[in-house]
Amino acid sequence: MPAAPLQVALVGYGLAGRVFHAPLLQATPGLRLRTVVSRDAARVHADLPEVAVVADPHAAFADPAIDLVVIAAPNAVHVPLAIAAIEAGRHVVVDKPFALDPAGAEAVIAAAGRAGRIVSVFHNRRWDADFLALRTLVDDGTLGTVSELHSHFDRFRPTVPDRWRERPGPGAGLWFDLGPHLVDQALQLFGLPDAVQADIAIQRDGAEVDDWFHVVLRYPRMRAVLHAGALVPDNGLRFAVHGSGGSWVKRGLDPQEAALRSGDTPGDAGWGVDPAPGRLLRVAGDGGLHDDDGPAPPGDYRAYYAGLRDALLGRGPPPVTTGEALAVMRVLQAGIDSAAGGRTIPLST
Repeated sequence: MPAAPLQVALVGYGLAGRVFHAPLLQATPGLRLRTVVSRDAARVHADLPEVAVVADPHAAFADPAIDLVVIAAPNAVHVPLAIAAIEAGRHVVVDKPFALDPAGAEAVIAAAGRAGRIVSVFHNRRWDADFLALRTLVDDGTLGTVSELHSHFDRFRPTVPDRWRERPGPGAGLWFDLGPHLVDQALQLFGLPDAVQADIAIQRDGAEVDDWFHVVLRYPRMRAVLHAGALVPDNGLRFAVHGSGGSWVKRGLDPQEAALRSGDTPGDAGWGVDPAPGRLLRVAGDGGLHDDDGPAPPGDYRAYYAGLRDALLGRGPPPVTTGEALAVMRVLQAGIDSAAGGRTIPLST
């Protein structure tokens, strides 16, 4: 007989909880969303009539039926909620960013070690269609020795929305919102850089927290440029990667977020298929360039939760390890320190 599904409590039912985690949890065999922590039970039950809703996260942590807690609350409470859930005996997933700084990440990791629990961070964009294609091109040597990675996540949002991410406070701003995605992807491709050089700014009228960043990860010869802005009308560029074997340029975002926002079910026909695959230009024998078909795998964020399920069942490591989560936090902190001091921050390995 199949094993009973692992029971999950989801803390938070804002954008991250409602659009990403709840649908992905429901679409992953072997996991069952049992409880949502929210002060708005009516809103949750309008989407999920079968789940229990509690207002106090500690009540969910104390439920002996719960195996896994997913924390999709504001960034400032990630660490205390994660530690409380771990100390209650639960495995934990934390939405990105893992913490506010490396010390907070280390505290969560230490708590998990003491309790013998698994903790992971939701770096879902490892399973973007375009990143999966890029990873294939880097890993199989198609691009040769990579000299430049340009990773953009630009938008045109001239009006500042009224939400906690746009208000001053710990963990607010664009670097903590989109930076974890771009940093994690770069580290997956090239490992921890030697140093970080960052410029982080506020550009929009009425903005109170950063809404623009340009961060350079320095490797011995290669440079990875991570960039995001909120005032970019022509915001199509996602990746431009150049190497001795060719270039790969990708415009447009992975389609999964838009599909989730529209209420589509993960795994539907055509799920994660990129409508605009990247353009691969290979270096020919005569030194010229010619177009070639690059890889175009579908993206699938469910792979994160499938991997986590297997880890909880003892079938392999978590899809994002604590070492990888801490490395991202180190780069995020180096970016903050670099921008504040106007200097390059070295990272010792």
